[in-house]
Amino acid sequence: MTALLVLTDLSKSFGGVQALRGVSLELRAGEVHALVGENGAGKSTLIKIITGAHAPDGGVVVFEGQAIEQHEPVAARRRGIAAIYQQPALFPDLSVAENIALGLEAGPALRRIDWAERRKRAAELLERVGAAIHPDAMVSSLTMPQQQLVEIAKAVGAKARVLIMDEPTASLSDRETEKLFAVVRSLRESGVGIIYISHRLDELFQIADRVTVLRDGALVSTCPMNQIDQAELIRRMVGRELSAVFPKQIVPIGDAVLELRGLGCRAAGVQNIDLTVRAGEIVALAGLVGAGRTELARVLFGLTPADGGQIVYQGRSVQIDSPIRAIELGIAYVPEDRRRHGVILDLPVAANTSLAILRQLSHSGRLNFQRENDLASTMVRRLNVKTPTIETPVGHLSGGNQQKVAIARWLATEPKLLILDEPTQGIDVGSKAEIHRLMGDLAARGLAILLISSELPEVLGMADRLAVMHGGTIVKTLERNEATQERVLALALGQQAA
Repeated sequence: MTALLVLTDLSKSFGGVQALRGVSLELRAGEVHALVGENGAGKSTLIKIITGAHAPDGGVVVFEGQAIEQHEPVAARRRGIAAIYQQPALFPDLSVAENIALGLEAGPALRRIDWAERRKRAAELLERVGAAIHPDAMVSSLTMPQQQLVEIAKAVGAKARVLIMDEPTASLSDRETEKLFAVVRSLRESGVGIIYISHRLDELFQIADRVTVLRDGALVSTCPMNQIDQAELIRRMVGRELSAVFPKQIVPIGDAVLELRGLGCRAAGVQNIDLTVRAGEIVALAGLVGAGRTELARVLFGLTPADGGQIVYQGRSVQIDSPIRAIELGIAYVPEDRRRHGVILDLPVAANTSLAILRQLSHSGRLNFQRENDLASTMVRRLNVKTPTIETPVGHLSGGNQQKVAIARWLATEPKLLILDEPTQGIDVGSKAEIHRLMGDLAARGLAILLISSELPEVLGMADRLAVMHGGTIVKTLERNEATQERVLALALGQQAA
């Protein structure tokens, strides 16, 4: 295959910190090239050099046989280099068709717009990527997975020669992921070179031809995907074995903290839920997207209160009609979308940590900043949050450290039950291992944990029991030694005999 993009011996530093050290990579036409590494390994810096956002301090960038000296973002787009990021960069108050047009149309600002043609082209691109989205829909009304598909449609329409996909499936369902893979395969067949970044390593074995591993800003290896397995890939990425990613601790299980008896909520679409979570126990809710897992978590936190059945909390029947009531009872909820609901990116670590207990830290309506700082410092040490200071805005931290701050915020309430919804989504393998180790430590202290995860290796590796959901209810609860990937998936698909 012809080389589209050749990066040779690239280096880049920021304020004395060496982000890249002699990294080389070759992307061929008609290839899906996986790029993996922990947060801080240099992936983002390398991508920004490719897209023209950063200029390398040293090394050579060659595109279609020509060395590039002036490589700015506009020039990169003209050359046919496009990037799709985990957080879609769309205009929320414009329609889908308008957003797609902004990336494709050229010409003077004052010109007549052919709206019919604009909608038609948008509809064709959306159909090509398998997105059932109306071109006139406002982007603000779309879910995160739908926005991701719009970004992909826009890149496809731009006829990119090099396409960078950064965590493209982080918020997609399994069905949407399969549709995306079909688009990726179609682009590969048409000669597009794709750099594919994902922390979901199992995806790489389905879609990638080769894989390049970075660690600490340096190249570790590049090899064909069929010449490496997941365990070896993780070892190269983080320098430790696969077993270290799921450091499951076996701890004593205490009394029931939460019991659900025939719980239902019409607004949330869940019904007949029977479930028990005990002190020191990690119970996972497994199932496909749309099975009702997050909806059940919202019911338990009082966001959509139950309208049937019974909640027994620490031995007594309770009603949870609001998040305030849930917090009073000792229930904490770390939601799926940490950037929108888990942390406030512009606020410092200290302020994020205290958000759930401002009343306890205040006197006569005035916040005691010293107590807030003491709390934040304690949580940073306890959870091993990597941050320059507790005054650093959370948006400046890596995804894994943002997630730790989101957890710290709720641990500050000293809960008895912690609900974790997709706690390791979109973070690197090393950070996943730290979150898993933290979960084990919390369970060992007697905390009851309800874990929601779409990653089967995670639920199988960390849970004491697995409650599999399908169609808004729990179809079966499995003990740890009964659960296999095949059995959990069969139950999630509604095969009752599994």
